[in-house]
Amino acid sequence: MGRRSQPAHTPYDGTATPFTIGLKPLDPGCWLEIDRDYEAYLAEKRRLFDTTPGTVFAEESETRDAQNEVLALVRAELAAGFPAVFPGTRQWEAALAAMEREGDSDAPPLKTASLLVQEDLVLMRKGEAGWRLAAASLCFPSSWTLAEKFGRPLEDIHAAVPGFGRGTRTAGLINRIFDNLKVAQPVERLNWSLQDDNELHKPLSKATRDARREREAAHSADDAPLLRSFIRVERQTLRKLPVSGDILFTIRIFLDPMRILAAHPDRAALARSLAAQLAALNAAQLTYKGLAADRDRLVAALNKLAAT
Repeated sequence: MGRRSQPAHTPYDGTATPFTIGLKPLDPGCWLEIDRDYEAYLAEKRRLFDTTPGTVFAEESETRDAQNEVLALVRAELAAGFPAVFPGTRQWEAALAAMEREGDSDAPPLKTASLLVQEDLVLMRKGEAGWRLAAASLCFPSSWTLAEKFGRPLEDIHAAVPGFGRGTRTAGLINRIFDNLKVAQPVERLNWSLQDDNELHKPLSKATRDARREREAAHSADDAPLLRSFIRVERQTLRKLPVSGDILFTIRIFLDPMRILAAHPDRAALARSLAAQLAALNAAQLTYKGLAADRDRLVAALNKLAAT
């Protein structure tokens, strides 16, 4: 992964603020993103479905009609949009092959749809307790597990995120956004984190997070790595399904090695901005991102990069 010569998205450039909702309108024609890593992402998804299917897929039985809505949307998007992006390329041939391979499958439609795109697909459904996670194909989580979130309402899903849990102002805003989302106006947001490898599948249970917090508290800055190897960017979209009324939440992961940032023509501005965002994180936010032991050295290294 991470073979792009430039980052696809740079939410650390000052256009987005960590730990805010930061939604903006999404052009429906730019809903899905496919790049040269398309085949590698799909191969990794198939590997995960073969080896650990219970960790990457879950569904409520009453969601099959909504899942079929998602599959129809994905197939239409691929057929209509992407030949113009890369006609005749291996990516398009792989997309066609994937559609044919998955088209006659008896698999859940959401799984089928997920194996056609690089995005993970999550269905949210409104019930008495609010919007809950009712079905998901989640191969590339960023520090969470499907087992802990499945069937839970939004407030519980976001419980570990500083400032987003039950009873916070942000939680109320998110619920209102879901309630008022229009079919004709999908939305998107971006966020970032840092990791020391190029693994897409990055689950992290509450128990693991608690253990990591204890390790970080015991480490000094001297024990921390100087600079993480990869910037992990999440592009998230929300769109309301016209028939079921459910909301489809998509998550697309981009992994950019730090060398791309170092070679970027605007590296000074990007490095300064990333350093500033790191410096502004509070203790809870740093712990959530796994950067409590590393922040000061990361900030110093990024400021040095900006000055080079």
